[in-house]
Amino acid sequence: MGRLRLFVILLVIALTVAACGGSDDGDSSDAGDTAAAAETTAASGEGGGDAAAGAEGYLATCAACHGADANGIDGLGKDLHANAFVIENSDGEMVAFLEVGRPASDPANTTGVDMPPKGGNPSLSDEDLQNIVAYLRTLQ
Repeated sequence: MGRLRLFVILLVIALTVAACGGSDDGDSSDAGDTAAAAETTAASGEGGGDAAAGAEGYLATCAACHGADANGIDGLGKDLHANAFVIENSDGEMVAFLEVGRPASDPANTTGVDMPPKGGNPSLSDEDLQNIVAYLRTLQ
């Protein structure tokens, strides 16, 4: 429980720093990377989500199990970089998957941990899920 509490505190701090603009060193490469990835996603014709908004949604919901860097957390969520499941499914299929999740009892679940519907955040709209999928596309 202490590890989860520490993670939540660090996540809140990271989101606060990001919302405040972080340091004033003039390096906006992260924002540029996200914007470039969003443009690439839009140019490829993959879905209609907003990858930048999806990155925010990902951090607020998915990072708890998949990590803020999307490299996965042992015993919780898989690495989402160059992830075969994400690559092999269309945007619509990914949104449908996020809607319902995957119980630990599902034979396709290789972690043994429930992937809750909407990542455990029932307030996520279809648009939010489309945005998160657009962000996941930038990791592939």
